[in-house]
Amino acid sequence: MTMLRVSCPDMSRSSASTQTKGWATAALVLTAALMPVTASIAPTSALAAQTDARKAPTSAINVETVASGLAYPWGLEFLNDGRFLVTERPGKLKIVSADGASMTEVTGLPTVRARGQGGLLDVTVAPDFSETGTLYLSFSEPAGNGGARTSVAKANLEIAPDGSAKLTDTKIIFQQDPVVRSSHHFGSRVVVAPDGSLFITTGDRGSERQSAQDPGNTIGVVVRINPDGTPHADNPNKPGWKPEIYSIGHRNIQGADIDPATGQLWTVEHGARGGDELNKPEPGKNYGWPTITYGRDYSGMRIGIGQEKAGLEQPVYYWVPSIATSGLQFVSGKRFTDWKGNILVGGLSGSRLSRLVLADDKTSVASEEILLSGEGLRIREVREGPDGVIYILIDERDGSLMRLTPGKSS
Repeated sequence: MTMLRVSCPDMSRSSASTQTKGWATAALVLTAALMPVTASIAPTSALAAQTDARKAPTSAINVETVASGLAYPWGLEFLNDGRFLVTERPGKLKIVSADGASMTEVTGLPTVRARGQGGLLDVTVAPDFSETGTLYLSFSEPAGNGGARTSVAKANLEIAPDGSAKLTDTKIIFQQDPVVRSSHHFGSRVVVAPDGSLFITTGDRGSERQSAQDPGNTIGVVVRINPDGTPHADNPNKPGWKPEIYSIGHRNIQGADIDPATGQLWTVEHGARGGDELNKPEPGKNYGWPTITYGRDYSGMRIGIGQEKAGLEQPVYYWVPSIATSGLQFVSGKRFTDWKGNILVGGLSGSRLSRLVLADDKTSVASEEILLSGEGLRIREVREGPDGVIYILIDERDGSLMRLTPGKSS
């Protein structure tokens, strides 16, 4: 077994190598370096704790490849028998065996528009999946004149005795409005709330950023609906707000999870050049994009009016430069006992996994430990399995599913 020591990464890094070779079968023990929480811009009072982080012990983890040969994997779920459901952005849903040795393609999927950042995206199983086979898929749905929208379908997964699998009773329960001729910023995480309702994230579609401030559409919002697609009764339903909207002012949320201790939704969203955000979306609140942000446009020009405005929410935490946040997971502590209650966040261009230690009151981040840095791994999704093992998806043409288990510090 090879020991690899990972030193503190260069926080100014804004892109990552796409090289992922060398991880094929051997387990590697990675000793991660802890970075104190810092910001490259002056924090506001709401973010003062961001520059006051305490140090925490570094972690050692074992990393091994479960399956390779996945085409831009995006979403991950777990079947009761140890197998995995994995979406591939070009438009395929696959069942991967527990040992990764075999894959079965699921048929009967809705039509997707696999272009740019769009395609088949998230997969989430319903709480009664073991009895009904019900799951939810988010995807970019083609819709007239070359346009597309973020949509969510509900379907039943049927696995035949011969091992073949198909979706049946497929019904689209959410469609982003309006349709946009863009292939960017679909959002698309789907999270099941404790009451069985669904949180769905959408993006600003790149070209429609100002619409994220308009609650009369579903551009750049968090949606909360019932499993049949109807708006949830506890949504804010303010004047001028579409009834399915939960919160507004988001750029492109690609990571979301429920804190099991509180039932609170947490999300991470992409900034532009900097300004990736960790948020706790609450009903009826406005999270500022594009009026306020900690990032700049790709041209270097300023976006909006600055970093603060009365009535607009501040993030719990932010990254400058951007790490292209994707995937968010609360850790139960079943296997990673020292990480209980921590948040794991994947980085695409940042090529890393961030472990965020929350302050006791969960209003700020006390420290950030940077794991898997420098290996060129574009981490698209982070999920904890039923047994407490952490799994990550690597977003490449020849992508992979990897397993993380606790290692021993040397």
